[in-house]
Amino acid sequence: MYAVKMHAIEDANKRKTTQYIGEGSTFLALILVGAIFVYRATRRQLRLSEQQQNFMMAITHELKTPIAVTQLNLETLQMRKLDAEKQQKLISNTLQEANRLNTLCNNILFASQLDAGRYATSMQSVNLTDLVETAVDECKKRYTNRSFEEYIEDNRMIMGDAFLLQMLLSNLLENAIKYAPKDRPIQVKLSEISQAIQLEVIDEGSGVVDAEKKKVFDKFYRVGDENTRRAQGTGLGLYLCKKICESHNAQISVTDNQPKGSNFTVLFK
Repeated sequence: MYAVKMHAIEDANKRKTTQYIGEGSTFLALILVGAIFVYRATRRQLRLSEQQQNFMMAITHELKTPIAVTQLNLETLQMRKLDAEKQQKLISNTLQEANRLNTLCNNILFASQLDAGRYATSMQSVNLTDLVETAVDECKKRYTNRSFEEYIEDNRMIMGDAFLLQMLLSNLLENAIKYAPKDRPIQVKLSEISQAIQLEVIDEGSGVVDAEKKKVFDKFYRVGDENTRRAQGTGLGLYLCKKICESHNAQISVTDNQPKGSNFTVLFK
């Protein structure tokens, strides 16, 4: 009888011990899972904070540069007697910096509207051929020292928001101008492929490494160190391109150009 009671007590103790171990393991697992979530959230927050800090550094530089150039050009025109050719060159340079500043402000404003959900797209039938040709012509006027090769098919129509498509084209062209060598042409192609409209902006710059190809469309993302980077930009242009493409059910991607450079492709289905 005594042995039976002892056996029962031992069984009860074992069950309690097993229960305590199980509860402890479950509690420990919950703590570990919680710690992983906290770690990931903290890492995302730190990465976002770093990107925002880089954006503030970039935006400060991007705002100061055109203002400083404009001020210097106007002071030169005011203080010196220049011939007509030099005056025109300074005026053209000032207008170019003003346009750059305007594009920057538009990107910041529109990114804010997108994030807040305050922009309502206005879809209508759009002649994409006309928009592409106009965007390229504007770049030719603003960047007289750059050359463009155009392969644009006539009357390619899509349903879209003309304002957003203009911003898409402007940012893709500005990105190519930013990274392409000044002595090499930028190619712009528009064609119909398999019942879809394909837009390509191709440069012969340094290109985008495979590890960066998806990241370049992230908000605030820019390749390299913000303190040593030479290329202009804020990390908003390609992000806006991606958001605009999403609003048009279009796909945007970047591939390697041969022999070097990048090919940014937008496919309108």
